[in-house]
Parts: sequence; C-alpha cells; structure tokens
Amino acid sequence: MLFKRSALVALSLAVLSACSPSAEEKKAEIQAILSNDASMAYAAYSDSVTTAQQLQSAIETLVKAPTDTHLSEAKSAWIKAREPYGQTEVYRFREGPIDALKGDGTLGTEGDGPEGEINAWPLGEALIDYVAATPPIADGVDHAENFPAVNASIIADTSIPLNGEDLDSTIETLAAFQEANGDEANVATGYHAIEFLLWGQDLNQGQAQWGKQRDNSPGQRPVSDYAQNEQCTVDAQGNTDSSGKICQRRAIYLRAVAQKLVDDLSRVRDAWAPQSPLRQQYIDGGKHSLASVLESMGRLSFGELAGERINIALTQDSQEDEHSCFSDNTHRDILLNAKGIQNSYLGQYGNTTLYTDATAVSGDSIDALLRKRGHTELAKQLKGALAHTQSLAQAIDQTAQSGTPFDQQIAGGEIDPKHPKANQTIRDLIQALVAQTELIEQAIAALELTADDLRQDTEESI
Repeated sequence: MLFKRSALVALSLAVLSACSPSAEEKKAEIQAILSNDASMAYAAYSDSVTTAQQLQSAIETLVKAPTDTHLSEAKSAWIKAREPYGQTEVYRFREGPIDALKGDGTLGTEGDGPEGEINAWPLGEALIDYVAATPPIADGVDHAENFPAVNASIIADTSIPLNGEDLDSTIETLAAFQEANGDEANVATGYHAIEFLLWGQDLNQGQAQWGKQRDNSPGQRPVSDYAQNEQCTVDAQGNTDSSGKICQRRAIYLRAVAQKLVDDLSRVRDAWAPQSPLRQQYIDGGKHSLASVLESMGRLSFGELAGERINIALTQDSQEDEHSCFSDNTHRDILLNAKGIQNSYLGQYGNTTLYTDATAVSGDSIDALLRKRGHTELAKQLKGALAHTQSLAQAIDQTAQSGTPFDQQIAGGEIDPKHPKANQTIRDLIQALVAQTELIEQAIAALELTADDLRQDTEESI
C-alpha cells in the first residue's frame, strides 16, 4: 500500500512538472513577446519615417510654389504623419531609444534621447514666429479679448543665420534654441513646430486676436506667409515685407525642421531594426524588459495621457494645453495614444481609419501570457478595460470629426449645445485610463515582475 501511495505521488508530481513550464520555457515565452513587441516598434517607427518623408515632400512643394492647395496638402500630410507616431508613444518611459538614444548610437538614460526634439509640447510660439497674443498657459486668461501682439522671433531676427543651402547648419542653429535657458516651452523643432508653421495660432476664423469664445476652426495661417515676394505677410495683421525676406526665412525654417524630424525618427527606427544590437539587448532583457513594457503602458495611461494631456486642459479649460492645439488634432492624439497601449497588450499593430498603409504586425502577447500563466480573469478584465478606453476615445474622436474639436469639448458643451455630453465623455475617459492603470499594476504583480511607480509623471489629482 505504501509503495502504491509513493508511486501515485511520484506520478502526480511528474504530471505537474510536465504541465508547468520550466525556467527556460518561461524565458522563451517572454522573449517571444519582446521580439514581437520590437517588431511592432520597428514597424510603427518605420511608418513614422515614411509619413514624415511624405510630409517633407509636401513642405518642399509648398515653399517652392505657395498656393492654398499646396498648404492644404502639407497640412493633410502632417495629420497623416501623426497616425503612426501617436501609437509609438507607448515606447516611452522605459529608457528605450526614443528617451535614451544618444548621438553616438548607444543608450544613455531618460532625457538623452530625441523625444523632446520630436514631440515636445506645449511650445511658446513667439520663439519661432509672430503671434497675435501671448496669454499665460493654463490659467484661463486666454479668454480675454485682446493681448499685445508679439513679433520678435527666430524668423524675424535676421541676425540668426538660417541657410537654405545648408540645412544641416540651420538644424544645428535651431537645435540650440531647444529648451534654451532651461525653459521647456522653448520648443524649436519637431511635429508641433511644424504644426505651428503650417496652421499658425488657433484664433477664431477671420480674427487676428484672441476672442472670448473659441470657434470650431483650427489655425488660419495664410499661404502668403510663404510668398517670397512683395506679397509676403509678416504678422497677424497681414502687414507685408516687400523684400520677401521674412517669408524666405520662414520657408527655410520649415524645411529644416522637416528634415530634422525625418533624421531623428530614422535614428529611433534604426535602433529597433532586426539586426540592431539595441533590439537584441531589449529581447535578452527578459523579465526586466517585459516589466518595462507594462510600466510604459501604465505611465502613459495614468500620468501622461490622463493627467498631463487631458486633465490639465480639461480642468483649466485651456486651449494652450491641448496636445495639437494649432491643428485641432488633439482628438486623434488621444485616440492613438490609447491605441498604442492596447497594441502593446494585444501584440498587434496595423491600420487606422486615417492611415491605411501601416506595416501590419501580430504575434505573441501579454494577454496570452497572462492566460497561459493561469490569470485568465485578470487578462479578460484588462483586455475589456483597454477596449472600453478605446471606445471612449473613439467617441471623442467622432465628436471632433462631426464639428466639435477637443478645445470646444473641454468647455463642457457650452459653446456647441449639439454635444452637451462631450465634457462628461472626457471625464469618463480619464477614469477609464486610471482604471486600466490599476489593472496593469495587477498584471505586473501577477507575472511577478518589478516596475517603477506608474503614477509618477503627473501631479494632477485624478
């Protein structure tokens, strides 16, 4: 009898051993997820480079032949370029290439990378070009009727060399202004510098100053700002420069920042390329790298998206604090950031409604790993939470595309009574992002991983 019991115990242990993955199998499972995640990063950054090159081409056409059509095409190219890039923001907060890639191609620490030169916001417009007003950011003063015009800028200051024949030297000149004097609002390059140079300030249509209420139009920069002749406009009042010199400088500036955007994105893309040692280092990082994926998902959810990108603009009713304030494209930023988080969990990247040429990637996922490790209910909850967040972001996007942009939605529907629930949807989205952060924290614990505080990136009370 004792022999039979011992044999039964031994058999049971053997069955359990056969069902439980070994340490090597667990490592392989994680590395498969990381390999797929790296492929997703390479695809998304490759698409970002491609669309940035298309934007650059549209800008070259605009400055060579300034017409309303060419300006409109450049704007459309900018909006398209934001589609893949918005989904890459989940690769921040993990000391990866976007945050830590140094000029010599090695990884440093957070802040050494090109992220700030690619996507910094909000920017102090007056550093770059003329503005009609300079209301303080995020304090509600932007509802005042009028502010003094400010016209001193890099473009207006002809002592600052901008050389159209040597864009590299111009790029170097502009890069020196990035966060000059330690001021984060001194943003001279990147997507939002280009956005400002294409749209101008988001004033009410047909106005050259700030109004008491915001209408549903984006910035109204005239194409004459690129007319390199006597029709060249130099300020919000439409005054002209008969020499066309200021518009020539504006065109050089725009060309230079477009080139720098392509260069910076290319460096990040190449760091994720299949043969990159940094990519292999990431995959070999195993549990540490997997923890960084979940940490970046949580930090983007809570601090950056819910806190800094949505809650500040909402609670302050501040047009200046929305992400893409010149183009009124903030609704897409929100949707794409949320989609990027969902992508990382599901292990898939692909087309959006506005960008149908994406490089599709799908493979091993965190969702599948949780289920395989016996955390099926948590996996279902997190997948559902991400889908719920996405549905709320889509509602905000649809409201914007139907004529009520984000800067009106944060006003609670007072300006456009057709959408009285817009403000509440935004508040619901913030809470959905908080809820999914809590589930991400649970996933980190369930997989026995170690990550930094997911709530460290904002002081907002959410």
